[in-house]
Amino acid sequence: MAETVITVEGLGKRYRIGAVKDNNPTLRDAIVNAAAAPLRRLKHRGASTGGRTELMWALRDVSFDVQAGDRVGVIGRNGAGKSTLLKVLTRITHPTEGSAELVGSVGSLLEVGTGFHPELTGRENIYLNGAIIGMRRAEVRAKFAEIVAFSEIGKYLDTPVKRYSSGMYVRLAFAVAAHLEPEILIVDEVLAVGDLEFQKKCLGRMGEVAREGRTVLFVSHNMGAISTLCSRALLLDSGRLVAAGPTSDVVGEYITRGLDVSGSVVWSDPDEAPGVEFVKLHAVRVVQRGVATSDVDIDEEVRIEIWFWNFEEGNRLSAAVHLHDKSGVTVFAANSSPSAALADDGWSCRPHPVGLYHAVCTIPGNFLNDGMYRVSAWVLKDSSREQVRAEEVVSFTVHDTGAMRREYTGPWIGAIRPRLSWETERTESEVTVSAADGRS
Repeated sequence: MAETVITVEGLGKRYRIGAVKDNNPTLRDAIVNAAAAPLRRLKHRGASTGGRTELMWALRDVSFDVQAGDRVGVIGRNGAGKSTLLKVLTRITHPTEGSAELVGSVGSLLEVGTGFHPELTGRENIYLNGAIIGMRRAEVRAKFAEIVAFSEIGKYLDTPVKRYSSGMYVRLAFAVAAHLEPEILIVDEVLAVGDLEFQKKCLGRMGEVAREGRTVLFVSHNMGAISTLCSRALLLDSGRLVAAGPTSDVVGEYITRGLDVSGSVVWSDPDEAPGVEFVKLHAVRVVQRGVATSDVDIDEEVRIEIWFWNFEEGNRLSAAVHLHDKSGVTVFAANSSPSAALADDGWSCRPHPVGLYHAVCTIPGNFLNDGMYRVSAWVLKDSSREQVRAEEVVSFTVHDTGAMRREYTGPWIGAIRPRLSWETERTESEVTVSAADGRS
């Protein structure tokens, strides 16, 4: 049976929002506080809530175990408590309640520059980090050349790291964390600072670390990387552990919990809805598995639903969708008119009686690349004349579950990522080109 190397029981971390008491004030702090004290007393007399603070739990009642050699992904929305958990595990901050015990040396990369001294050079910080995780100087020296080669900052090795760019910082920090052979490697999504090639290099290195049998905790919003690198996952929501288990199950739970966050908008009052006098929008929704959602599984089809009112008898109407990526680039535009759609939906460009209409555009699974998308909804008259336009009215994020991947965990190139049919056969025939082909 594998040894338990991380044990977390009833872990909680509480922060005070508002006035904060500094237990180690400097002389400057003392002088400023003394000078400001009379003003603070006046302010507090005039406002009943002026001096109050609010308590916020970043983590609450979190418990789990990690076995030696486990590769555990930590996922959740922004503010779920992921980074706070890693800071408690690495002893950067103390828990308010509960306990976290780690067995073995720990290498961590939580923020750019964590564990580096800004006045020391890159060379000196490599040895400093080695000492922090308990390695002897000879062990660090044995890995030194490999660390420098991986980081690609050899030219600046003897420059104080305070002069490094954020990209140089993270290159060296990750190289040190991943190559000094800690028994437990903890990495937050600080890798986003690096360029795409370096991110791919780092993910490849983490895969090697995992295959070497060392324990890895990895925080990321990249579900493809999590699915490929990690055998287990933890899902945090509002500071609480809501799911733990096989990665595929936990990623599915994470996607399901994105229900109706920003994937749906409804205008109940036609007077306040986008449109013109005789055509108004009622709702725009992103739907997967029958429910509105802002988190989409890349492997399954997703529906963009547009609901609109027609208040004038006989209008010839059609619906349209424009899909934009996170940079604002239009990925595609789709129209329900018979000339633009795969099939006639029965209503497009035909006279519409007065009433409420529901148009659906279906995007097949394994078509969009992973990432965030925004939806603009249109209703057109006579298939080309714009009547209603709601720009980027809803958004959703496509999550890569890893089904189309093997070892590669880097970004997939392209705005779309269709799963196309391929056939390969072994043949003895060579391609011949005749003059009639007009090319060589």
